[in-house]
Amino acid sequence: MTGHVVNRVAAGQLAELTAGRLLSSWRLDVPALVLALALGALYCWGVTRLRRRGEPWSPARTAVFVLLGLGGLVVATMSSLAVYGRVLFWPAAVQNVLLDLVVPLGLALGDPLRLAVGALPERAGARVRRVMTGGAVRALTFPLVSTVLVLATELTVYFTPYFATALRVGWLHELMYLHLLVAGCLFVVPVLTREETLPSWCTHPVRAALVFLDGVVDAVPGIVVMTHGTLIAGAWYLHHAPAWSPDVRHDQQIGGGAMLGIAELVALPFLLAILFQWARAERVQAAALDRRLDAELAPAPDAEPGTTPDPDRVRPWWETEQNDVAAGIRRHNRDR
Repeated sequence: MTGHVVNRVAAGQLAELTAGRLLSSWRLDVPALVLALALGALYCWGVTRLRRRGEPWSPARTAVFVLLGLGGLVVATMSSLAVYGRVLFWPAAVQNVLLDLVVPLGLALGDPLRLAVGALPERAGARVRRVMTGGAVRALTFPLVSTVLVLATELTVYFTPYFATALRVGWLHELMYLHLLVAGCLFVVPVLTREETLPSWCTHPVRAALVFLDGVVDAVPGIVVMTHGTLIAGAWYLHHAPAWSPDVRHDQQIGGGAMLGIAELVALPFLLAILFQWARAERVQAAALDRRLDAELAPAPDAEPGTTPDPDRVRPWWETEQNDVAAGIRRHNRDR
């Protein structure tokens, strides 16, 4: 069935897209397959290296990286979306939003950068850390900059000759795939995995707000595509539309609606991941504070049994905590 479908694609006689063909139609995309295999092999090597040293690595992270990240990459570039994306706009639109939003989220949840730093030899890991915290990476991953880059990428793809040309030129189509994937990763990966690349003010509450804002921004391309009066790559799709396809304008509206729906669906797990990290960071901070207070209130080794701690050692939390809130309270008390 698959080979038959692909052969008919080459002949320009694609069979009508049904639920069965949506699941069974596939085409080989060699660059995308090589990228997926390379990323998967490197990730598995890192996990194996850590486990040989007795260091744990979450199986859930590995599963998300493989299934949502690499699996999403394969589905976007080699499934029926790729087969029918050259004759219908909406599969191509779904392809692009998967590469721009869903695949980066899956890759980021796998935390591949922390895995790389931990698995590589110390010197190589330090080099990776220096690159990830360097000026160029920090500039590109600055939250507002990366959000604008994602939006600009999607609008450039659809509202310049970029997309229409990519449909005709194979190597440019592959470059567009990579462009969308990198643009999405510039925002998602630092927000979820690499706090060192973000400004100090980008705390978990701020990141949650940025993810919410990004969900609003990501809805813009879908709305614009759905309501745009001019056909996107209209000459191509008018020429290649099969007899069974919907009206080309209606096809574009379906594509814009799919982009909007997927963007809003992705925003929810993205936000939940940030909230989970926030809660975990609060638990770690609370545990560290408890240990510090226990150490401060513990009697001296040579103290008499039943001796109470020195009252001067029992201090409010804001005098011992080293964070912005505690510093603000200390300044306020000094100024009074």
